[in-house]
Amino acid sequence: MLLSNARPAKRQNVNPRDRAANQGDHPLEDRWWEGDDQPRGERLQKVLARAGVASRRHSEVMIDAGRVEVNGTVVRRQGTRVNPDVDVIRVDGVRVNVNENNEYFILNKPRGVQSTMSDDMGRPCVGDYVAEQTASGQRLFHVGRLDADTEGLLLLTNDGELANRLMHPKYEVSKTYLAFVLGEAGTKLINTLRQGVELDDGVAKADYVQIVDKNQGQSLLRVEIHEGRKHIVRRMLKAAGFPVQRLVRTKVHTVQLGDQKPGSLRALNDSELTALYKVVGL
Repeated sequence: MLLSNARPAKRQNVNPRDRAANQGDHPLEDRWWEGDDQPRGERLQKVLARAGVASRRHSEVMIDAGRVEVNGTVVRRQGTRVNPDVDVIRVDGVRVNVNENNEYFILNKPRGVQSTMSDDMGRPCVGDYVAEQTASGQRLFHVGRLDADTEGLLLLTNDGELANRLMHPKYEVSKTYLAFVLGEAGTKLINTLRQGVELDDGVAKADYVQIVDKNQGQSLLRVEIHEGRKHIVRRMLKAAGFPVQRLVRTKVHTVQLGDQKPGSLRALNDSELTALYKVVGL
């Protein structure tokens, strides 16, 4: 069985009215041109091959097998022409992304680095770590912020819609931190953070708290929270009597920092990107 190697598109669902506005009122068959003197669009197997689904020959096998849909209709006719900028193309039910212009990266932001793309005061900033990408014409921006003293996972992209949704409170995207604090934590702290801490801008609650280690008056905690208020983890722990000495963000939703070295940059893989799209409904 031939497998599809396609990168899933960020939008798996399309509003029919939006598609109709782009296509006009012509039915599906009227929009595919086979044998015109001036054929329009591109051959479907060529589009599939360019998107990384399979070679042209293997794409033709997939079309014969009825595994390819265009605008919700199974296509079996070889040479069918499509417009990759308008038509919704799926292989085995998964929409194929034929637009590779968007970029997605994870930076392990070191301590002392500003979450900005440039800094008027000459301080180290995120932009210093993506200078090669921006010099080549990529316009990247960071998804949310980590304060200068906080380390760890920072998403960078030029996909504005995904970035906005990841930051929007509506989607409650979780973030996980490792917090090194003063004081030997116990069950009381876990309950306090889970039940909520009163801050000057309202109550803040942690979704999950785990005591990883404690020794000689210090503790290492794993804290998961979906809020995005400024310095929220530091403020919660300080209010609970356990001031933070070091804070590292290790995960956003299911995307993990892993063993990525401080200051290093890597591209998101397909499964990570698909998970982010799914959690924000794209």
